[in-house]
Amino acid sequence: MDQAQIFYAVIIAFSAGLALAYLALVASTPPPLQELPSENNYRAPKDPNTSRPLPSIQDAASLDLSIIIPAYNETQRLPSMLSSTLEHLSSFPKRSFEILIIDDGSSDGTASLELNRGKGGAVRHGMLHARGRRLLMLLLDALDSIAPTESDAAGIAIGSRAHLVKTEAVVKRSFIRNFLMYGLHTVLRIAGVGHVRDTQCGFKLFSRAAARALFPRQHLATWIFDVEILLLAKTLSIPVVEVPVTWNEVAGSKLSVVQDSLRMLRDLLVLRANQLLGRWTMGEEKLKAD
Repeated sequence: MDQAQIFYAVIIAFSAGLALAYLALVASTPPPLQELPSENNYRAPKDPNTSRPLPSIQDAASLDLSIIIPAYNETQRLPSMLSSTLEHLSSFPKRSFEILIIDDGSSDGTASLELNRGKGGAVRHGMLHARGRRLLMLLLDALDSIAPTESDAAGIAIGSRAHLVKTEAVVKRSFIRNFLMYGLHTVLRIAGVGHVRDTQCGFKLFSRAAARALFPRQHLATWIFDVEILLLAKTLSIPVVEVPVTWNEVAGSKLSVVQDSLRMLRDLLVLRANQLLGRWTMGEEKLKAD
């Protein structure tokens, strides 16, 4: 085989490899996030048997604060979370608020829905239908207090546990969990969100304008959706600030450290590949005041 034949063989093999990689990306890419007609209604505690149409993020704000809590089989943990949340909010009697519990296809009686959309899908659904001037994503796993809601950042205020890295809360974690945590942070810096020290904290407060710009563009419904939102915010020049939060792990988390870390790595590769190849556009418009 002469040099020309070797050269063409290498070119063909390289092209075939690229084609296979692209096909693998297409096969791994989730379909667009779409809401079912049955998901465009809600039930209020005062009248749980009546279904009402949901408002839209495109509407003007009618409340001061919306708290979005994604829940999957949370009958045990939800009452204590709601109690502490309401206790904090009661200290601000003039503030209007709503708490949206997005039941993500629970099977334990939390409520009844057709689909399990994942954490990201549940948060997105709540954000797209909240009425608040500020919108808080709040997970049940960790937070002691929602006091950081007093932050009035123009874009996004993110709870940060970075100040706890050398404290007992992290030191007592298993070696594998700490190893995966530091590994994920390294990968995220490479992916373009190194400016945020804690991307996965379950406290994220959005201005209405920021939520309106970001969540309709969201593609991923899995645990890595936080990173997608932060990359979108960076592209759209939406300011992000980190605020320290008090954090303790709560029993009952649905996170499987090893399996979900591997899924997050896979989803991050899918996310960045689709963005870099232009299959998912991030937009260029700047944040507009609400």
